[in-house]
Amino acid sequence: MYLVLSIVLSTILGFVLLFFGTYIAGVIAFGIIVGCLFRGLYLLNDIHKSLDSSPKKNKVQVAYESYLNEREKGIH
Repeated sequence: MYLVLSIVLSTILGFVLLFFGTYIAGVIAFGIIVGCLFRGLYLLNDIHKSLDSSPKKNKVQVAYESYLNEREKGIH
């Protein structure tokens, strides 16, 4: 449904831009395209940051691992 709404609104915007002069319509179209590109880059950067961050260990996991390391050193 969102795709259909986007298509209809883009068609209406295209008809509106036809009635403006070529200079004004070009500036508006350029602004729309560059704005979408910047938004896409921002979202890609956001996705990269969320995927890049490795899961951090909490205090319980760190204490358990140190306990296991100490126990292994004591046994051997």
